[in-house]
Amino acid sequence: MNEPVMPKKRGRPVAFDYDTALEKAMHAFWQHGYEGTSMATLMTAMDMNKASIYAAYGSKEALFQKALDAYVQGPAGFIATSLQEPTAAQVIHALLTQAANMLAEGSHAAGCLVTKGALACSAEAAHMQTLLSGYRNTTEAKLAQRFERARAEGDLSADADAVALARLVMTLHQGMTVQAVSGVTQAELLAMVKMASELITAYVGTTQQAHT
Repeated sequence: MNEPVMPKKRGRPVAFDYDTALEKAMHAFWQHGYEGTSMATLMTAMDMNKASIYAAYGSKEALFQKALDAYVQGPAGFIATSLQEPTAAQVIHALLTQAANMLAEGSHAAGCLVTKGALACSAEAAHMQTLLSGYRNTTEAKLAQRFERARAEGDLSADADAVALARLVMTLHQGMTVQAVSGVTQAELLAMVKMASELITAYVGTTQQAHT
């Protein structure tokens, strides 16, 4: 008597690594921008089909927002840690130095995902530009708050403009992004950071001395 043939059990599917796939999407958006990154590019980068991407992350817009959060917490996480430096001058130096190292680092796309994306959005993607500008404005506001604290602690003069100083730092950061994308090296960016830090520190020192 023949033994009954039991149906073969299907093997367990390979585990899906949500964070790894999201990181690959982040790098695709970093390289090409929101509008320049097609679903075909994302499918290739993430090694997933369109249905799987939508099921795991939602729409392309939702995926971009998640990738943006991953970028802010990952490659751009130095901005938050820079705010913990003990003086305003050290905050500025740390932020710009680490930005120079990251923006022109060869293992990923040059420049800043946030800045590049905000500059490249068309009218049809104005809502994404608003999203990206919101990230930048939040960073600028946190810098201004840190400089306000420095002023209260006597690290900056009583009449120092914390908002203008924060805007200056962010403008330098944005300019460094543009230069990195155009091929400026880490060494060249760091030389600019050294000069900028010295000028800002000299200004801060001058305003402090004028009120002592």
